[in-house]
Amino acid sequence: MFGCLVAGRLVQAAPQQVAEDKFVFDLPDYENINHVVVFMLGTLPFPEGMGGSVYFCYPDQNGMAVWQLLGFVTNEKPSAIFKISGLKSGKGSQHPFGAMNLPQTPTVAQIGISVELLESLAQQTPVASAAVSSVDSFTEFTQKMLDNFYNFASSFAVTQAQMTPNPSEAFIPANVVLKWYENFQRRLTQNPLFWKT
Repeated sequence: MFGCLVAGRLVQAAPQQVAEDKFVFDLPDYENINHVVVFMLGTLPFPEGMGGSVYFCYPDQNGMAVWQLLGFVTNEKPSAIFKISGLKSGKGSQHPFGAMNLPQTPTVAQIGISVELLESLAQQTPVASAAVSSVDSFTEFTQKMLDNFYNFASSFAVTQAQMTPNPSEAFIPANVVLKWYENFQRRLTQNPLFWKT
């Protein structure tokens, strides 16, 4: 029913079932994992009105399991990406895995999925730092590129008194570049795909 993916590793499609409604994936060498993707395989949907809360579990200094809620997957949202790199020093939260004696070793963490009512999923609060940035990578790249271009172009700014005549060069006033920069930023904020039209 579920799969788990870490970049550079094989897909895990056979979780360990630890209870009727609870499943776990082992994440060896978890210190080197930044993001994890949890998804439904598409072979079996959740029963009507049900979904799955997704937890990250890692061993603390004493080898005790620390569980943190990452988010959820449902029939309507069958996959999610979670950032786990910043969670390894946080505090645990309430979790439905109880005192299950899941094996914990210093280098193995786990992803746990608990099948629950959608109403209870809506009332849960995931760890804030697990959410992947809502700004997609294209928008982020474009904003960084704009900043870099404007800073680069501005570094060549000279006053009219400093200009020397050169018939082979064209000069663009800095306020024109600034106006273009501000217009592009505004349009990108309104619609990141405006450039496709």
